[in-house]
Amino acid sequence: MILHVKEAKYLHDYVLWLRFNDGAEGVVDLKDELYGEVFEPLKDMERFQSFKVDPDLETIVWDNGADLAPEFLYDKMKILA
Repeated sequence: MILHVKEAKYLHDYVLWLRFNDGAEGVVDLKDELYGEVFEPLKDMERFQSFKVDPDLETIVWDNGADLAPEFLYDKMKILA
């Protein structure tokens, strides 16, 4: 199955709640993933919170061009019971 992020919400710090097209949902902490040229600016909390779910890429994206693969997010996610 090809994974797609269907919904995402900011919770706190660098933690997001995500729901995928297979029905799985959970939280992912991206605090330790914000390194490299495109992700460093997202350490600014206001900028981090400005993500959206892109309808074409079907994952979370930021205005500076940063995005994360749905498969990566799924693997990092702690599934909610």
